[in-house]
Amino acid sequence: MKIIPISEGAFTIDATKKFIPFDPGQDDLQNRTVGSLLVEIQPFLIITSKDILLLDTGLGFQKNDMLQIHQFLQQHGVGAGDVTKVLLSHLHKDHSGGISFTDKNNERQLTFPNAAYYVQEKELKYALEGNSPSYLKEDIAILENHSQVKLLNGDGIIDNYITYKVTGAHSPYHQVFWIKEEGEIIFYGADDAPQLNQMKKRFIAKYDYDGRKCMELRQQWWKEGETGKWTFLFYHDVKTPIFSF
Repeated sequence: MKIIPISEGAFTIDATKKFIPFDPGQDDLQNRTVGSLLVEIQPFLIITSKDILLLDTGLGFQKNDMLQIHQFLQQHGVGAGDVTKVLLSHLHKDHSGGISFTDKNNERQLTFPNAAYYVQEKELKYALEGNSPSYLKEDIAILENHSQVKLLNGDGIIDNYITYKVTGAHSPYHQVFWIKEEGEIIFYGADDAPQLNQMKKRFIAKYDYDGRKCMELRQQWWKEGETGKWTFLFYHDVKTPIFSF
């Protein structure tokens, strides 16, 4: 399998849930709001023998009237129409901003026109019915009753090689994925396991729905990954997006 990190850049985020661009070479984190976190926004493109997969969709920012994620994919020879599956860990805006866009006719369209979108049904309902600033309803409302959307209920397997499991750790209906092909195992923990350094420490984050569960799962996955020789993908890691045992 081929793994391509699609980095949208580094950002700081504070209690306002706003993502502010950050240049590690020039900006000083101390000049940002106290408590600001420095994170990378980094969807992943996975090319398997069956599919071109996209793991989460980034912030959905545009540059020169074109979605950045479309530009990044083009740099790797992949068009928006080539993506066959979009796997959504959860619908916080930094993971779901690239799900849809407004076209020239002011109509909302899916960003990847030929892809099946996989999302937990309860996660979608929770995001649309609540009032959390972590969700942008205008980006994700299109997922309701759309023919390309596959609503998942609990744990399962997609096409006999993609396993998904609901953890309820970072967010109430957060899910993680294992992609297995020809003896290779790629694990995507999204915001349950966002950075390499968190895998190695007993770290409980206040921003998680169940921080203790996140910590325990990270420790469990790290041990299993070492034994099973997994490749880990880290969505918010500035320095190490991919780690393989």
